Amino acid sequence: MPPVAVALSGGLDSMVLLHLAHAQGLQPHAFHVHHGLSPNADAWRDHCAAAAGELGIPFDWRAVVVAKGKSGIEAAARKQRYAALGEMCRAHGIGVLLTAHHLDDQVETVLLQLLRGSGPAGLSGMDSANRAPGLLGDERLAMARPLLGAARADLEQFAREQCIAWVEDESNTDPRYARNALRHQVMPALAAAFPGYQQRIARSSAHTRAAQRLLDELGEQDLQACLAADGLDLVRVRRLSRDRIDNLLRHWFAVRRLAMPSTAWLAQMVAQILAAREDAQVLVEHPDVDVRRHRDRLYLVPRLPELAGMRDPDDAGIIDKHAQPFRWNGEASIAFPAYGGVLHFDVAERGFDPAWLRGQGLEIDFRKGGERLRLAHNRPTRSLKMHYQASGIPAWERGRLPIVNAGFDLLFAAGLGMDCRHVSEGPRRVALRWESATAAIPG
Repeated sequence: MPPVAVALSGGLDSMVLLHLAHAQGLQPHAFHVHHGLSPNADAWRDHCAAAAGELGIPFDWRAVVVAKGKSGIEAAARKQRYAALGEMCRAHGIGVLLTAHHLDDQVETVLLQLLRGSGPAGLSGMDSANRAPGLLGDERLAMARPLLGAARADLEQFAREQCIAWVEDESNTDPRYARNALRHQVMPALAAAFPGYQQRIARSSAHTRAAQRLLDELGEQDLQACLAADGLDLVRVRRLSRDRIDNLLRHWFAVRRLAMPSTAWLAQMVAQILAAREDAQVLVEHPDVDVRRHRDRLYLVPRLPELAGMRDPDDAGIIDKHAQPFRWNGEASIAFPAYGGVLHFDVAERGFDPAWLRGQGLEIDFRKGGERLRLAHNRPTRSLKMHYQASGIPAWERGRLPIVNAGFDLLFAAGLGMDCRHVSEGPRRVALRWESATAAIPG
């Protein structure tokens, strides 16, 4: 069995788990996270260290700084806590992290998800064991919840019988937190009206998990059927029912480990990508990526920062920016941070005469519109836009591909190649090549 660790907060649940793991001979480590949110945080850490020491269990802890995010202080603390636990697992060679979630936690989770209007994935609750690389930061780490079938009342009885001391987090009684409001106001009323409701909700959660597994299997089948290179073939997607399209897209986002879109956002995206005309440049913004359509394919494109040299060639009102002049003095490459990459000067059998290139006043720029390029003597001169279209380069990439000019002559266009008018064949010619620092590649 791989080495295990217990996530030890010092509260009732984790203290019981620590003693049970020790009694079972698992030889666990104990990991504590110090959030610094309570004036008692130091005392909780010391309590955990002393409890582990009494059992002869190795103890480690990490301090984290919790900054309130858009999802609130609870979500921010949870994210920091699991990241710290994952870091300690890696530091100590731990393969399995045990957490003390119990039956009441499962019920709280399902009720909260129900009140948020969640679908089957949310209403499935917690698995008894799974991998959570998004939380722990490592696909190799597994998270197990061995107490998930035990009620908190049973854990408390066990702790009193075994004389296990625990600490109480004062924030657990604050009704401003949704989970506490459920725990202290709603769930006691449910217990009075529906005794044993926890087991029935947990059973419904198990049924929902089974249904979600079937949806995941269907989503994976549809994804494999609709994948085309790095995007989705919308011709194939349109053959699916609307419910299967939604399930496919949610599965695609899950596979890519992106934040799950809301129902409203997903409806907007589906309407735009399916209803827009074929040549429309569809863009739907997601917190993590841009969802774009190109040639009836759908792509999830990394959101890239604006570059200092960028401009919109179709915006007549924009203030023009000067291109960046430079000279080539024989370097193998020159970095242009404002244009997002490096221009390489490769020795080749076809390219520019190096002596001629050294004598030119060069400039790098993004296209303004109207530039024309001839790639070979047996091919016509075309606009860059036509070249990009013929090469299948999506519109969102074109704006990040620079060009190199010598005076009024276009010498090179990134993603396309060199203009043949100044290119010749011979020994030790110089071929230009552009390397983006952050490639704007679909998928």
